[in-house]
Amino acid sequence: MAAKRQYDIILLGATGYTGKLTAEYITTNLPTSIKWAVAGRNQSKLSALVNELKSLNSTRSTPDIITVANLTTPDLTPVVKKTKVLLNTVGPYHLYSTPVVEACAQQGTHYLDVTGETPWVRDMIVKYEETAKKTGAIIIPEVGVESAPSDLVAYIATRLIRKVWDCGVMDVVASVHELKSSGPSGGTLATGLGLADNYSAKQMKECLTNPFVLSPTRIRPYTENTIYPPNPEPNTYHRTGMQKLTGVWKYPRLGHLATSITAKPNEAIVHRSAGLTPYFYGFNFSYEEYMAVGSPVVGFLIHIAISLLALLLAFPPTRALIKAFSKHSPGSGPSKESTKGDVFELRAVAVAEQLAKQPRKALATFRWEGGIYHLTAVLLAEAAMVVLTKEEKVKKDHGAGILTPSCLGDDYVDRLGDAGIKINVKQIGDEGSK
Repeated sequence: MAAKRQYDIILLGATGYTGKLTAEYITTNLPTSIKWAVAGRNQSKLSALVNELKSLNSTRSTPDIITVANLTTPDLTPVVKKTKVLLNTVGPYHLYSTPVVEACAQQGTHYLDVTGETPWVRDMIVKYEETAKKTGAIIIPEVGVESAPSDLVAYIATRLIRKVWDCGVMDVVASVHELKSSGPSGGTLATGLGLADNYSAKQMKECLTNPFVLSPTRIRPYTENTIYPPNPEPNTYHRTGMQKLTGVWKYPRLGHLATSITAKPNEAIVHRSAGLTPYFYGFNFSYEEYMAVGSPVVGFLIHIAISLLALLLAFPPTRALIKAFSKHSPGSGPSKESTKGDVFELRAVAVAEQLAKQPRKALATFRWEGGIYHLTAVLLAEAAMVVLTKEEKVKKDHGAGILTPSCLGDDYVDRLGDAGIKINVKQIGDEGSK
């Protein structure tokens, strides 16, 4: 990447719900020496945002404003050439952000976003990874609630097992242990509902059923006749047929587990991390994610509800109806006041690959108390700081191209800890279920 660029960071989509939270976090928490700008298509909204930011930190100069006429590669190229890192919060990504990735890949500009759109991420890998490798661009999608926490708990659990027992990991089973949320933003709903409108049933099925869909050894362009290799099964704890049918099972240290509606994008990213660095994670690595529930009955009801929702979303009239009754429109979301009691905690148990009488395990936790979308802003902005300050280290360890949040390594974990996220890992035995 060219060393002399006008800005360290450009935040694209700064006037949207997540974009505004990210702009506020940059203003109040990142070093005042950072040179940055906000970008978007609406000059008046950007000006209003900048005026709001003035009151948050009197020691920081306000960001410059960049107006983008259209989200096309020709219009975006002059913008991305001005910055070292571009943060993109313009969603739905499958509708608007392909030209953003293309422009960054072509110009060697580092790129981070907060999507959870696995089919779109897959397309970006197929189309632009080789270009990004040639130009030196570090491109990391899903640096938000989807899928950074999942990627990081798998990373720190594996790191501990490597350090203590000098071996890889067979299985990581994770669960959303606690979730108190004020609900999704309008952009999140629009994204989820729009994916089925833009991708075929075959593509959606592959992304929902194959946790290795983003693995670097399995990526290939979609065609009508594409035949995918079978999905590897987890190595140690196999669910019975009845457990799969009911969607409920019990796992040591995690308790009763049920189907999680957010698991699939996270599983795909974690398996990409493992595929990018197999000598670290191990060649038999697998990751599964669930939701912790108080009882099997509750878990079964959740599983049925999610299954019905997936079935209903397969039909365009149902998707249109949900859009019509959505509480928040794209660009809006829960109020700050309503998110004060939000909590998110993810737990993960990793089993060492090395055979032993007593399984060798690590327990990793990721806990955040506060607004879930504010957490996404923290994850995104702090990732940008790692890319800015540790670019050469990231490239030495992983090269350029389309990477994952955990590729930012210990520097990222440390920065997030300093930002108030509680990230911990320890060795455990097999006793207990909570």
